[in-house]
Amino acid sequence: MGVGKTTVGRRLAKRLGLDFVDADEEIEQAAGLTVEEIFNRFGEDYFRDGERRVIARLMDGERQIIATGGGAFMNPETRALIQEKALSIWLDADLDTLVKRVARRNTRPLLKSGDPAKILADLAEIRNPVYATAHIHIMGNDSPHEITVEKIIEALQR
Repeated sequence: MGVGKTTVGRRLAKRLGLDFVDADEEIEQAAGLTVEEIFNRFGEDYFRDGERRVIARLMDGERQIIATGGGAFMNPETRALIQEKALSIWLDADLDTLVKRVARRNTRPLLKSGDPAKILADLAEIRNPVYATAHIHIMGNDSPHEITVEKIIEALQR
């Protein structure tokens, strides 16, 4: 959350001549509701189930860059699908950078229940060991997203 998945993903896709798709946008289109509305009306489990189905559909399509929400990779079934059919990239950033970035928008359901810094730190403690199973780990910071794109391209060439 706040690492720049969509922005970096769009730029990476352009550089590689691939299409880009944001899984959250696809979920919203399929449901006719925003991610926040889905969370509020039906809960996180319902959202994650729909997210898994949408990502599976996207994985069956043409080669493309898919930005998934941070919780998608936590679902064992979704993670296994991604790891088997795609090249997974963990975009990481330090906590201060993430807090600064997420403060720009208040549309993140998981951050509405308390202090964003504490919530992000708690999520990182739980999620980072799972994220570490991604094929590629890219550490970002507060530098322009284009630098992150360059790091990804370098990692892809290795």
